Amino acid sequence: MNQFMINYLEKIVNIPSPSGFTSRLMEVLGDDARDMGYEVSYTSRGALMIRVPGRTGARLCLAAHGDTLGAVVRSINPDGTLRIVPVGGYTMESVEGEYCTVHTRDGRTYPGTALTKAPSVHVFDDARSLKREEENMLIRLDEMVFSREDVKALGIQNGDYISWDPRFQALENGLIRSRHLDDKASVAVLFALLKEMKEREMIPAQELLILITNFEEVGFGASYLPEGIPELLVVDMGAVGDDLDGREDRVSIVVKDSQGPFDYNMTTRLIGIAGERNLDYAVDVFRHYGSDAAAAIRGGANVRCALIGQGVQASHHMERTHVKGMENTLELIKGYIGL
Repeated sequence: MNQFMINYLEKIVNIPSPSGFTSRLMEVLGDDARDMGYEVSYTSRGALMIRVPGRTGARLCLAAHGDTLGAVVRSINPDGTLRIVPVGGYTMESVEGEYCTVHTRDGRTYPGTALTKAPSVHVFDDARSLKREEENMLIRLDEMVFSREDVKALGIQNGDYISWDPRFQALENGLIRSRHLDDKASVAVLFALLKEMKEREMIPAQELLILITNFEEVGFGASYLPEGIPELLVVDMGAVGDDLDGREDRVSIVVKDSQGPFDYNMTTRLIGIAGERNLDYAVDVFRHYGSDAAAAIRGGANVRCALIGQGVQASHHMERTHVKGMENTLELIKGYIGL
């Protein structure tokens, strides 16, 4: 079992990073990559780029995203509760009753809980029937506040970020349950790859650009790619459920998502490598799924794209994966880059 990968995932899952609020995470990732001996740079929007020399001059980009779901304070109600707008696409049912943290512009943090406007069956006639939608949700600050003025006195204002508590647990059976496995599990896989290449003095066939994007959950994470990159292999999550073959302990190879099909030759090569290496894998079509590949293409990149990732059950909810799925993903990447 790759203990480094599990430990690293726990470390970064616990760094709040909703889309647009990722500076601390990107700083930590950049420092860790530098400590391993890699060249690091950042885009103007704060995405992290890690350069790995290869045996040839050809270039391949491996991309994962570090941003997660979250929320922003929309306004402060007269009773001191907060109205919110979501960051990223998730159902309100998935955060009802969840603990969270409000982050002020001057660096203070306050605990809160996501509730409906009718949170108690002992009080509200519509506690069970109230539709779980944005207009009916609020954040109860877990501070002694009872008015808008009380909240403002804490330094909280409209536009402050809200992060959902991850509640990370790595179980003895290899299952990992937590929020934000989409896509911090893949970031942990890529950092396990960086660590193994450095410690074992492994050189990939191509020069690698490892790109950790920070706006994927809102649709434009990899909309910028440097010139001269013909291939983009996105490492994201594999969806699990319905008629899909993906599973938490498998690596998913995605033929098509909601934006269109991926590159036929790249996908075929990935399937071949998975078979040759006896990996536990699935080939699937995701109908309700977009990724950094679509962002790159919409941004005008002249690039071929494919997508893989460990299976994640209950994505954009209380997520679950398995260390074997992450290990299968790591081995597939190693095969693709010639290690």
